[in-house]
Amino acid sequence: MNSQAASGHIWLIFFFFTSSAKGNLETPSFQPGILYQYRYSLEVQLDYVSRLSLQGSRMRAEALVQVHLLWRNLAGEQLLQIQIQDLKVHHDSKHEKSQNVTGDPSTEVVLGKEDTAELQLPVFLHWNNGKVEGIYGDGGGRPQTLNLKQGLISLLQFQPHSGTATEEDVSGSCQVTYVVSKDSVVKTKDLHSCTRPKFGFTSVNKIFGVLWQPTSKSFYSVRGSLIQSVLSEESHEVSPTLKSSIGTKIVSRQQLELVSSSMPGPAETPVQSLQEALAGILEKHQPISTISPPFKRTCMQCPSLKTYLRTLGNRRVKMDVSKVSTTWQFHRFIQMLRDAKKRDVLQLLRKAPEKMVTFFIDAAVAAQSTASLAALSEFLDFSNKGQVPLLEQFLYAAAFSPRPSKELLRLVLDKLNGKELDPAIWETGIIVIGTLAGKLCRMKLCGLQEVGLGMETVLRRLRDTKENSEIIIYLLSLQNALLPETIPTLLHYAEEGSSGVSGTAVSALQRFSSQHITGEVKKAMRRIFHQKNRNYEKTSRLAAAEILLDNEPLPMDLTNILLATRELEAEMSKFLLSKIQTSLHSHHHPARKAMKEILKDPQINNYNYLSKTGSSSSFSGPLAVTDDMLSTFSLELLFTESGGLLRKSVSGFMLQSHGHQLQAAQVSVEAQGLESVLGESNTEGEEEQELMAGMSAIFFEVQLRPIVFFQGYTDLMAKVLLSSGEPTNVVKGNVLLMDHEQAIPLQSGLQSVVKLQGALGLDISANIDMNLWEQESRTSIKTRGGLAIDFTAEIDAPFFQASVKSQMEAEASVNFDTAVRFSGNPVLMCLQLREEQLPYREIFTISESSLNQSITVRKGRRGIIAGRELSLHRANSEMCKILLTETKE
Repeated sequence: MNSQAASGHIWLIFFFFTSSAKGNLETPSFQPGILYQYRYSLEVQLDYVSRLSLQGSRMRAEALVQVHLLWRNLAGEQLLQIQIQDLKVHHDSKHEKSQNVTGDPSTEVVLGKEDTAELQLPVFLHWNNGKVEGIYGDGGGRPQTLNLKQGLISLLQFQPHSGTATEEDVSGSCQVTYVVSKDSVVKTKDLHSCTRPKFGFTSVNKIFGVLWQPTSKSFYSVRGSLIQSVLSEESHEVSPTLKSSIGTKIVSRQQLELVSSSMPGPAETPVQSLQEALAGILEKHQPISTISPPFKRTCMQCPSLKTYLRTLGNRRVKMDVSKVSTTWQFHRFIQMLRDAKKRDVLQLLRKAPEKMVTFFIDAAVAAQSTASLAALSEFLDFSNKGQVPLLEQFLYAAAFSPRPSKELLRLVLDKLNGKELDPAIWETGIIVIGTLAGKLCRMKLCGLQEVGLGMETVLRRLRDTKENSEIIIYLLSLQNALLPETIPTLLHYAEEGSSGVSGTAVSALQRFSSQHITGEVKKAMRRIFHQKNRNYEKTSRLAAAEILLDNEPLPMDLTNILLATRELEAEMSKFLLSKIQTSLHSHHHPARKAMKEILKDPQINNYNYLSKTGSSSSFSGPLAVTDDMLSTFSLELLFTESGGLLRKSVSGFMLQSHGHQLQAAQVSVEAQGLESVLGESNTEGEEEQELMAGMSAIFFEVQLRPIVFFQGYTDLMAKVLLSSGEPTNVVKGNVLLMDHEQAIPLQSGLQSVVKLQGALGLDISANIDMNLWEQESRTSIKTRGGLAIDFTAEIDAPFFQASVKSQMEAEASVNFDTAVRFSGNPVLMCLQLREEQLPYREIFTISESSLNQSITVRKGRRGIIAGRELSLHRANSEMCKILLTETKE
């Protein structure tokens, strides 16, 4: 253990034993005519949270600090001159030569003449009974140099009595708590409470953000009115929410010890006021903010878009969005575009090879700079039918933005306003308006004019239209917005709309959290499920029952739902009972406890109620569990009453991490009216439905425009006869998921900046193959993706820079296949969910630089997670055995 660490532990023990002796100290002060000398030391360490063999970066600085009184008044106010001398800086360089180290291995950092001169310039502290009232200088010096002086001065701020106060220092305006005992003070700063100038940004969804765990404590030893020593210790653990193992720990320690209080110093200035005293010392005294301004490091080696454009014509186009190499390119282009000018972005979009334009559109939207959005506005022509694929790419890129701006929403609104649009672009645009408005509201920007205009546009057009297909699109927009004030509108369409409209509205209500499922909402859901006022389509009724089951369910509702299963059609009843069984097996389901109580009643918990025939089912289970994340998969299957045909399947992937959750994906495949094609009759009392099959998908909580495979018998026959066998693209592009930048001012005056950027290259396709002659159908949903995460923490001083970087990459492929044979009785259906092997790699990099050295160290590790086929449920496994065996024969 080094001497500084040992002294820190001694102080901790000392304050532990003296903390019981509560009291007040003398008013802190310095005496005139004395030159006080303190030994000042500063240490900062930047390291990885996980225990890697790679050592982090550590910098130590030592100096002599001189303090003397210039002016005072009877109220206890003092003006002090503080000056740093003999600064020496060292950094530990214990990295092994085998770790790709380059540079001079010496540990002393050479200071430039400008740094030395600026650091030795005195600053003047207006000190009032231990509180920092103001800092003054001559107006010279760089911000980073001034920050170090502010960090030193922050050690002189304390109060001589116990209590809680709000103080302003280099960290910001923060809440601090004091515990005072005999000759000692313990100061605890709540860094989460600090407010300071706005800097940086973060993702809307907290699951794509960071975890920040800061602590700050200072220990003061006081004799009489004079500070004898101060020890301040501060730490910050920062990591991506989904993967804390690649996080960073920042530790900062300051120590101030009195060396001499007997040397003669300058005489006290005989003036009446502080301003007179300052005027006598400085010709033009300038106040220095006690709060350190955010500082962003300039990247001198980062590639520029202008440079890239010079070689654009010579580049070969080979880009697979599902490959992680493409995702890393996406990262680099986002950074280039954030620093680029409009004319360069526009040139890139206009001159890019055709196959790369969508990639650059994704990057320009993700960059979300003023220049990139202006270039997109000029490049995209929403009245140009030839640009439809590019327009849809732009709209979905906007929808997936992790932190959309009002400028992005305004651009979408302007492009959709008053133009003759392609139907697909109109539908996608309306859905995206709701998505952007909802995200901005979750960023606490609901009051923006653009948000109000967007939601007013959707709601007004919804009121004006009578077309069911248009109503459904507007309702999907409201579903993406998830604004509580739209719930009455959704309830109206849930109860009064046609079957398709009602189902869409109820599904939208399912997305709201429990706090918004009020008594009024539950009353409406009861009316729909129990069909109090009219008949409803079974998918609407089941969705209404799920809302009652999943949101703080009342025992009355649970009992009535169970009793209703006796009267329901077999498949509906089987599906509901399967949902209830799933809730009983989930320890966190809100209905579990109440349901177990109800099932103690033998009149309900018996064979007549709980054992129903049918093929419908609901299944949910874990996919993967890590220290940070739980990933679950769910599958719901609803069959028709006649013929045993699949009516609707819903498969979903959910992520939960540190109290946050995310619907990563939900794919719904729906078919209706197939009974008539296969010669089956509808259930008695059920209206005949139009022949249709389609898919609806939600990715990262964004509802996409529904895809129709076929609609009507003529369309079905045309698709069967003319089908090319090519899959339909659902999503294809690069998505920026994580976008976080945060400045962490250390009390020492140093500043750390934490950056997280995570992107996903995604290629999702779907295919449906109907063979009416063989009475078979096959659907396939293939998802391929490349994930790349870059997490960096930097520390900057005038004479030293250090950074630790963690990079993680992985490529995944998931296939979800459905095979159905209608020719037999019962209908055979096999569901297969397969994960291909998953290669991953992690790279850790430490960089340090100063005037006389530059060090970069890298280490990496890689591996492969074996592929697997997930076992869904027992009945499916048995049907797959039969169906796959017959296929092989």
